[in-house]
Amino acid sequence: MTVFHAATAPGEQPPADSVAPRDSSAEAPTSVARLNATIRDFVARWNTVWVEGEITSWNVRAGNVFGRLKDTRSDAQISIRIWSSVRARIPADLGVGDHVVAAVKSDYFVKSGDFSFAVSAMKHVGLGDQLERLEKLRAQLRQEGLFDSVRKKPLPFLPHVIGLITGERSDAEKDVHRNAELRWPQVRFRTEYAAVQGDRCVPETLAALAKLDADPDVDVIIIARGGGDPQTLLGFSDERLVRAVAAASTPIVSAIGHENDHPLLDDVADLRASTPTDAAKRVVPDVGEQRAIVAQLRARATTRLTQRVAHDIAQLEQLRSRPVLRSPDPIIDDRAQELLLLSARGRDAVTRGLDAGHRSTAELRASLRALSPAATLARGYAIAHLEGGVILRDAADAPAGTSLTITVNRGSIAARSEGEIAEGDGEG
Repeated sequence: MTVFHAATAPGEQPPADSVAPRDSSAEAPTSVARLNATIRDFVARWNTVWVEGEITSWNVRAGNVFGRLKDTRSDAQISIRIWSSVRARIPADLGVGDHVVAAVKSDYFVKSGDFSFAVSAMKHVGLGDQLERLEKLRAQLRQEGLFDSVRKKPLPFLPHVIGLITGERSDAEKDVHRNAELRWPQVRFRTEYAAVQGDRCVPETLAALAKLDADPDVDVIIIARGGGDPQTLLGFSDERLVRAVAAASTPIVSAIGHENDHPLLDDVADLRASTPTDAAKRVVPDVGEQRAIVAQLRARATTRLTQRVAHDIAQLEQLRSRPVLRSPDPIIDDRAQELLLLSARGRDAVTRGLDAGHRSTAELRASLRALSPAATLARGYAIAHLEGGVILRDAADAPAGTSLTITVNRGSIAARSEGEIAEGDGEG
């Protein structure tokens, strides 16, 4: 056994029955009783101190209380003992989950070797102090945007599976199940139990939340508790839980059932329900209401469709009742007569145009004939051509011996010029 010397203040001598390293050896070890006495004498010199913590265990035996205090910011714990004489002087409503301050003095039992702290005074931590700390945290989280409405996720219209985090065999669980099943009998739940107060509340709720949030079948998660005083609801304002809810991918409903001084979970959740019953009503639609809505919409659709068909039939009958559609033969006959008249007029106009064209052509033909050289030749005239077809116009151009071609009305003859005839020579 390794033996440690009990520490003493500078200049102070250890008790006479204390054990020191020089007082023991493997050949001459000290006794357990002497070692425990040394520890008792050492811790007995510690003064009373005030500590703050949360009661995590509270067992009453023969009027005395045996429990544990846990640090609110870590997992450190101490054992406490409250003798019946002291218990009569402390608040009677103390219990597990309470946040307290206590005056404690170290106490070491030589016979059993147990180390604990004897409580000489204990009281609740002032609610005002707790609320002040919560409000500071609330302001910090609001500044970070964790309470903003834009980041809150919408709830599904009809969740296939509802995740539920609540106390085992609690009234909150019964309320959620009963009201949800009354509204939609086919609703399904996946429930994870967690302590709803005390030191196990936050870690168990975090574990349940992580499990349900990772389940792809869960469409929405309800965290439910049947209300309580602010002291017992402190776990639902824990910063770790609040940030985990804000980071969750599944929509979360807070149903702590506490109207006044609501926990921070209410602010960060995607929906705050006033009670577990209200949560069930907000998450699950009422099948009766939905059937009524469907029936109403169906009736409205039937009415609109009937009205539209009736309106179209009336318009069709109105069109069919018009004279042109009721008896179309007269208008066709009238148009046929007009077509015949127009065709006759067209034929007359074409005939008159052709006749006028014929007359104009005859007149032009006559004019051309009158101007034609052939008409001149028919009257007995002739045309003399030099070689190359050049018309002879001047007698001087055909000296004697010049070959000529004489064209008459019917044919041409060859001739030779005898030269120019003087005027008068050809008369008679």
